[in-house]
Amino acid sequence: MTVLSGPSGVGKSTVVAELRRAHPEVWLSVSVTTRKPRPGETHGVEYFFADEAEFDRLVASGGLLEWAEFAGNRYGTPRAPLEEKLAAGVPALLEIDLQGARQVRATMPEALLVFLAPPTWEELEKRLRGRGTEPEDVIARRLAAGRVEMAAEKEFDITLVNTSVQDVCRRLITLMADASGGRSPGCPPS
Repeated sequence: MTVLSGPSGVGKSTVVAELRRAHPEVWLSVSVTTRKPRPGETHGVEYFFADEAEFDRLVASGGLLEWAEFAGNRYGTPRAPLEEKLAAGVPALLEIDLQGARQVRATMPEALLVFLAPPTWEELEKRLRGRGTEPEDVIARRLAAGRVEMAAEKEFDITLVNTSVQDVCRRLITLMADASGGRSPGCPPS
């Protein structure tokens, strides 16, 4: 299992979308969130959208491998589908935040933790503001959290700098293949 983490706005979703396009054999865990859907997001595709009570039930029943609160919303990884894929030998990828990555490291130390870093702090801020999907107070919270996340980079097994989605995708597939003892082709060039 591979965990991809990094600060908000670094491009995790873009990298994952490219990786899934080029390598549909990689299973992506779909997180549960209490966040409202952004334009174009579909329940069960980008996230499972849940209300607070439903999320509480998942936490209480042990239905989440990990969960965290971020920018006023909660996010978590459903446990059962992940365990099913891992038992079947399917390469699995989790795209989660720092708190979640730490929880996975504690419960599944064999997982490969990959930190996705921005080329520069200024680029990260530009990407966050360029989304145009969140008010300034949320952006400020995401930037503050980003500073904490950047400081935690050393807790990860490897860092990939997101200067090119295709390059990051190629390296991520290679890391996943190496971690599983197999080989897999890289992502196609852009």
